[in-house]
Amino acid sequence: MASQAVPEKTFRSFTSEQGKHYSEHRMAYSKTLYQNIISHHTSTGGKRGTVLDLGCGPGTAIFALAEFFDEAIGLDPSDGMISTAHSLLAAKQPKPNIRFGISSAEDIDSSLVPDSSVDLITAATCAHWFDMPRFWPTAARVLRPGGSVAMWCSNASNIHHSVPNSDAINVAVKTIEQEELWPYFAPGNFLTRDLYSTLGLPWTVDPPVPDFDETALFRKEWGSRDNDESFYEMKQVTLDLDTMEKWLGTSSPVLRWREAHPEAVGTEKDVIKQMRREVERLLHEAGVEKGKEWMRGGEAGVLLMIKKRVC
Repeated sequence: MASQAVPEKTFRSFTSEQGKHYSEHRMAYSKTLYQNIISHHTSTGGKRGTVLDLGCGPGTAIFALAEFFDEAIGLDPSDGMISTAHSLLAAKQPKPNIRFGISSAEDIDSSLVPDSSVDLITAATCAHWFDMPRFWPTAARVLRPGGSVAMWCSNASNIHHSVPNSDAINVAVKTIEQEELWPYFAPGNFLTRDLYSTLGLPWTVDPPVPDFDETALFRKEWGSRDNDESFYEMKQVTLDLDTMEKWLGTSSPVLRWREAHPEAVGTEKDVIKQMRREVERLLHEAGVEKGKEWMRGGEAGVLLMIKKRVC
């Protein structure tokens, strides 16, 4: 049986201030990713009526997806995340078809989302927190026949092969991750590390959910040497190490580590600072000048798309 996640607690407890910080430093997803989602959804008979983004956080994905649909709904169990989403909605003034609500992915009230009303369900780097045996029946209930579910995530600890000394940096980062962060990994974090290879799908959960077509499963991966398409939308391909620190600091294991080590936050003992110093050392060994250090994430990512049967 496929591995199952347990409910996420770190992001659920976010205040609006934490949600704002998260939205500022979490990277957006690339246009290429969204184009893949929309193209596969429509080419397999999906309509562009309503998109439902679950675990929407501060609206990272739904603001981008809304332009493709008549109606866009973002749901998240965190009051703080939804508060931030409402603030960003007012500031961005996007297409006026977006609404937000507080809900888990497994228990969606029909007052928020009526049955058989959704064309596309999305889950941006959050499906690993769902209770999949409970999620799939809910997804089947709210989706229209022929609708799609799109779920994606990345393995943020991977370093791109173009970075000098990348192999050694990957080893160093993964060593610190295993020694310092693994005790703060929830089961869902490990699901992202294998790019959802063991995520519970409708035909692997117990009991199986027959409303979905196993033969129509679509899987696309990013991050191999043969696929340098961007998984994230970046103003520039490379990052300075200050930006790298802020980005890595949005991950849930790092947030839990910092909760357990408040005295180390902002010091040289901070887990992300330890990673940075190792990255700097190995870049310098490869000939990169001090003050000119740079990084590029490997952007190892995956997109899964599952279709609800028409009948």
